[in-house]
Amino acid sequence: MKGILPLDQPAPSTSLPNSKDLGLFEFVILAAMMQSLVALSVDAMLPALPQIGRDLQVARANDTQLVIMAMFTGFTLGQLAYGPLSDSLGRKRPAFLGFAIYLLGSAVCIFSTTLPILLAGRVLQGLGIAGPRTVMNAIVRDLYQGPEMARVISFIMSVFILVPAIAPTIGQGILLLASWRAIFVMFVFEGLAVMTWFGLRLRETLPEERRVPLSVKTTISGIREVFRIREALGYTLSTGLVFSPFLAYLSGAQQIFSEVFDKAEEFPYLFAILALSLGTASLLNSRLVKRFGMYQLSLISISVYSISAIAFLVLLETLFPQPPLVMFMGYLILTFLCIGLLFGNLNALAMQPLGHIAGVGASVVGTVSMLISITVGIFIGQSFDGTVFPLITGFAVCSSLAALIMLWTQQGQPPQLHTP
Repeated sequence: MKGILPLDQPAPSTSLPNSKDLGLFEFVILAAMMQSLVALSVDAMLPALPQIGRDLQVARANDTQLVIMAMFTGFTLGQLAYGPLSDSLGRKRPAFLGFAIYLLGSAVCIFSTTLPILLAGRVLQGLGIAGPRTVMNAIVRDLYQGPEMARVISFIMSVFILVPAIAPTIGQGILLLASWRAIFVMFVFEGLAVMTWFGLRLRETLPEERRVPLSVKTTISGIREVFRIREALGYTLSTGLVFSPFLAYLSGAQQIFSEVFDKAEEFPYLFAILALSLGTASLLNSRLVKRFGMYQLSLISISVYSISAIAFLVLLETLFPQPPLVMFMGYLILTFLCIGLLFGNLNALAMQPLGHIAGVGASVVGTVSMLISITVGIFIGQSFDGTVFPLITGFAVCSSLAALIMLWTQQGQPPQLHTP
């Protein structure tokens, strides 16, 4: 059942004899589409935030950032549930449940008349889309292992990184023809299409004999393990801090480019450049990690991340209180390259001592780190004052704290020069 397959051969499967087998090419595209629904649901909304604020009579412009954060909140809480559910019920049923909740949330957003109702719909969207995303990660682990799994994930990432780059342009295009509610209609059709494709073409990959009973006790035990083991806790905290200002950037990017740099029309293209820099780092990581090892590469990345943020903050305080757009873009490209290298490695380092509870451990690490990111990210985003100063301060403080926590985590541990 394990192993990589040529593009013209079907992927392995375990049941649903009436369903046709997928070739690797189709599997990669389907997996990328399921995972990219999160990015699409976030990034396509960015150009619509000003219109949402006007239509729903939002009192403070910064409050529209919560449309992004609400989605991440639901997604974070959903991760904790779908991992154990997919281990107990199989992969397909939890995925269908997630799709249904996502579609319900999209419908709530379409007909929302106030910001609180819209935020409730966004939380539902996040809760729902966590299902297909979590389940597809588990399916990849079911079907592939070792170098084969790494290769398949690389293929998926190659397709996935295109979505954040083009999603704001899609949203902007819809706004030229209709209102922001039409973007949520697009989410409904996209969700239905991917759900149908998944249901008809992919078989169940977790046979009955490998399923484990659903247990709240197991989840609580997993949470305790993460907080008890120094490596798991330290790298989970570091991941949350590294991602915090990035979430603040996501939720406030439209405001920054429109109000600070007067580039509202060019926003989708500027956002695409930065999204591609993040995706490029993720693709480069598989090569660089072989040379430096996860910890050393993470340490180099967090050092560049924090030093560049502090240096840029000094420039803002002294020479460039209003930095040129080229300088700001150059700084963010470097920062996003570092974040792209850090995110996967820090997650892997956090999971390294949790092999005995891998499924629950992954859910707990993902949930705890994202809760930190959302809490700190909201604070940074709501501090927007018409300048880039709050965002850069967030990058500098969070990256410095993450670097200190990484050093504390590694104290007394043998140096990690190679990937495990």
